[in-house]
Amino acid sequence: MSAPRAGARRSARPGRVVAELGRPETPEETAARKAENSRNHRARQTVNNLVFSLLATVGVVILIVLVVPRSDQPMDRAVDWRSITTEAQQSRSEALVSPDLPDSWTSNYAEIRSTGTGGVTSWNIGFVTPSREFVGVIQGFDADPTWLAAQLNRSIASSVTTIGGLEWTVYDNRESTDDVGNVHYALATEAGTSTIAVFGTGTVDEIETVAEAIAPQAAHNVTNDDDASDDGALDENTASNGDE
Repeated sequence: MSAPRAGARRSARPGRVVAELGRPETPEETAARKAENSRNHRARQTVNNLVFSLLATVGVVILIVLVVPRSDQPMDRAVDWRSITTEAQQSRSEALVSPDLPDSWTSNYAEIRSTGTGGVTSWNIGFVTPSREFVGVIQGFDADPTWLAAQLNRSIASSVTTIGGLEWTVYDNRESTDDVGNVHYALATEAGTSTIAVFGTGTVDEIETVAEAIAPQAAHNVTNDDDASDDGALDENTASNGDE
């Protein structure tokens, strides 16, 4: 057999025989196969990356749980609203309302807020009722109707009632479909320079219980305001008589 001549062109290598086809695959089929393999490889990488990311996230969460200190105190721990009222009273001439309630009632806040709506300073107490609902008390000083409307989430007055010798405006939102927040039911009254509202998600009886408990303190503000008016009138009359 003679050796192949130098420079002679070798015959083309036959294509890869595919068992499913029973013949060599065409260039188009080869390109399609490689593209499919590449796509599958990228898909596997994506899944692997997702798994690794999930494991890393879980690891970070476990680390935070183990490292960050946690308080043994409950999030809704009670505050002594009576002693806070006594302390806060030293900074106000008006009588701060503070209901005397059974031990089954607890308070989760009691504070004076000086940056309220319209610049109105207010005294605020929040209660957790025996039924585990919320009842709030707010007392605004020299407030106007706009301030009260904001506190009660623009509720519409529905009736008037008398509790503890004071006339209270009733705001009943229990059947309302509007977003009234936690103002499901509210009572509001004016006492001297104070505008007072009792509101919340508690039952009507619970809200009325608070209103009745603070009524004597609210009435005290009315008396003080009347005395101040009488003193002012007396001073004016004295000054007028002196001019004569």
